[in-house]
Amino acid sequence: FVCGEESFGTGSDHVREKDGMWAVLAWLQILAAKTAAKGKLVTVEEVANEHWKEYGRNYYARYDYEGVDKAKAEEMVAMMAGKAGTLVGQLFQGMEIQTNDVFEYHDPVDKSISKNQGIRFIFTDGSRIIFRLSGTGVAGATVRLYLEKYTPPSGDLGQHAFDVIKPLAAIALELSQLQAYTGRDAPTVIT
Repeated sequence: FVCGEESFGTGSDHVREKDGMWAVLAWLQILAAKTAAKGKLVTVEEVANEHWKEYGRNYYARYDYEGVDKAKAEEMVAMMAGKAGTLVGQLFQGMEIQTNDVFEYHDPVDKSISKNQGIRFIFTDGSRIIFRLSGTGVAGATVRLYLEKYTPPSGDLGQHAFDVIKPLAAIALELSQLQAYTGRDAPTVIT
């Protein structure tokens, strides 16, 4: 709802992994402050709707393709990385790419740089597709596909996230050629 991203985000009906506990604590603090300010119990739904009416809504989903052949997944990521910067201005299913790159995180505190943090496709409307490989699964690799689409306050803020994200997922599959590389035609998990 608030962050649209898994680290502290609550973009689904549950939060995966260890970030969930931090999200719960953050929400409890938000609800306590809003309840104290209004003098009556405030719900998460009220906070989310109020926020969306002012700032718009980021619809978010994550597709996990678990247990894929690691070498093929790495080959797919290398193919996308090889196209960094070359897709700017191109249209995919009516959406124009503003940026495509290999993301690096620059820490503002210690000035360290974390390279190869994912393959990003950012569109002119602010939508994002991000691919990351994870080796934390039981077997093979996990391809994580993060999808995010922004809707302004004047837009339809009550849609189901998966309905909004589905067209982005189709573009992601086109850009990555995921099915050709992995043989997968559907994710293992969608959150």
